[in-house]
Amino acid sequence: MTAALPEPTPEPAPQATPVFAVPAGKAFAGSGIALFIAGVFLFSAMDALAKDLLAQSPALQVVWLRYVIQALVITAILAPRLSQRSPHAMPLRTAHPWGHFIRAVFQVGATGFFFASLTHIGLAEATALADTNPVLITLGAALFLGERLTRARILAVVISMIGALIILRPGFGVFTPAALLPIGCAICFAGNALMTRLLGQNEPAWTSLFYAAWFGTAMLALSLPFVWQPLPMDDLWRYILLGLIGTASQAAVIMAFSRSEAGLLAPFGYLGIVFASVWSTLIYSAPPDAPTLIGALVIIGAGLYVWANDRARKTV
Repeated sequence: MTAALPEPTPEPAPQATPVFAVPAGKAFAGSGIALFIAGVFLFSAMDALAKDLLAQSPALQVVWLRYVIQALVITAILAPRLSQRSPHAMPLRTAHPWGHFIRAVFQVGATGFFFASLTHIGLAEATALADTNPVLITLGAALFLGERLTRARILAVVISMIGALIILRPGFGVFTPAALLPIGCAICFAGNALMTRLLGQNEPAWTSLFYAAWFGTAMLALSLPFVWQPLPMDDLWRYILLGLIGTASQAAVIMAFSRSEAGLLAPFGYLGIVFASVWSTLIYSAPPDAPTLIGALVIIGAGLYVWANDRARKTV
């Protein structure tokens, strides 16, 4: 007499997964937020400098110079490691060349749209419109990367947008056809952020910096025969500074998205409005008024709220 074999256990039905699920890993929320804020601050400094340079050079030329300087700097930094055979010493190896190309297209689009907008509207207004990107990042991270769309994150994005509207006070001539340029920047920045988060899970920041710089340089070089103007040599150092600040800001943002979820970082993007107001004060002697200060406090409060909520969830 033989023992009856146990009935096979039915396999669980497969569950739907996001379009591009990001592998779970240890989160470094605090350092990611700090890096992201530093990146936003540096981006605002780059934009403030670019607005002045755009008065004497075409936008596409300024954007190309920003990327070619990054390409040269990153290549010089990586040069000693490129001849080594260790897999850890080869930052240019990538399993996602098309991913880096798509990311570079988004990044160049974000920079190009924003720089072009600065020739038509003010720095603070352009920044406020471009800083609608946290909403797109939060929703896109939930849809494409499988990140949690918690009530706290939704609330933080909504409150931050209210703070941005307090600063912007729509209805005073900002929403002109030129406003489509920073909105295009917002869409491209969100796409760039999501691709950065996706690629940053598996590859070092240097890889993204290298490919973004050279892809961007190559794409923008196609426009140079049609827009190039001689550079004023007295201001050459400012163009170089623009590229260096852009490189540092991009490095900070890439490292931030490789450490923290995009939905967590998104509300802190609204700080760009605060920083833009600071640069406007320092450069153009236009200090922020009471609504700007109130809006800034609302934005900072929303960012701190989502950060504290995320920490509380991890300790439960």
